[in-house]
Amino acid sequence: MRALRNTGIIVIYQNVDLDVTWAQNVPLAWSSGDLRGQTDREFMPENVAERIIELKKAVLSSGMPQKFEFRDGMEDGGRWFDMWIDADHDEDGATFGIVSTIVETTEQKHREQTLRTLLREVSHRSKNLLAIILSIATQTGRYSGSIEVFLKRFRGRIQSLASSQDLVTSSNWRGATLSELIEGQVSRYCEDPGYSVRFEGVDPYLNPNAALHIGLALHELVVNSMSHGALSRPDGHVSLKSTLTTAEGGSRSLVLEWDERTEFKQAPEERRFGSVALERVVPVSLDGRAELSFNAHALKYVLEVPSESFEIL
Repeated sequence: MRALRNTGIIVIYQNVDLDVTWAQNVPLAWSSGDLRGQTDREFMPENVAERIIELKKAVLSSGMPQKFEFRDGMEDGGRWFDMWIDADHDEDGATFGIVSTIVETTEQKHREQTLRTLLREVSHRSKNLLAIILSIATQTGRYSGSIEVFLKRFRGRIQSLASSQDLVTSSNWRGATLSELIEGQVSRYCEDPGYSVRFEGVDPYLNPNAALHIGLALHELVVNSMSHGALSRPDGHVSLKSTLTTAEGGSRSLVLEWDERTEFKQAPEERRFGSVALERVVPVSLDGRAELSFNAHALKYVLEVPSESFEIL
């Protein structure tokens, strides 16, 4: 009895008439007094008392143990329990009592519920990520002239996606700040990210979807600049500004402006995946708007992101 008192395990012993002979660790919510002489209808949770009596009668009849899971009350705040019902036999094998051992499993149930919720969230996000990868593969293949070119471009875009995903995962799927995203994407190509891409303005917290797609846009801009633009020069740099705008209805938007003022080695002449991603894929995925303009002397990209995709900390 002393050992049971320290475990929290509920033990109830009843005779063949299902009257309680002794009990230990019974929750106060069930009974605050002496249970001796009482039956299950008098102290067990009302929503399960009849079922428990049926099981105990079955154990008395067959001698076979039973296990039962139940919740104390029907409301969400009710506690969960596992119950084992065993017959007590004498030396001749005759049943002369019932032993019920009950263990609370509420915390375990909460962990299981949390795990199921997390697994559903992971499944949902994994499907979204696979859809993004499929889109990248399809569009990259459409604008690649050879398998070698495809593999080079596709590898870079997947690595960009992985970099953004690392930030999202490290924040427990909450997202990433814009400055973290810029540093992560630019540092893959530039030794001094702060010099190469000079960022100024607000630094919002982007949700996971926005982090992945804005990360992809930054990747395309940096790769293009490294090949043809300002970052292809030893002392070259670009400007990236982040501002908030408010529409007439009061809704806010985040406006990102990428600006390169330099002589391009080679002015872009056709719409490739990079421009398709910047002008279509990214803004559509964010329910925003984008504009890309360039010539032999400059490139400017403006992306407007609605407030649902970010928050100001």
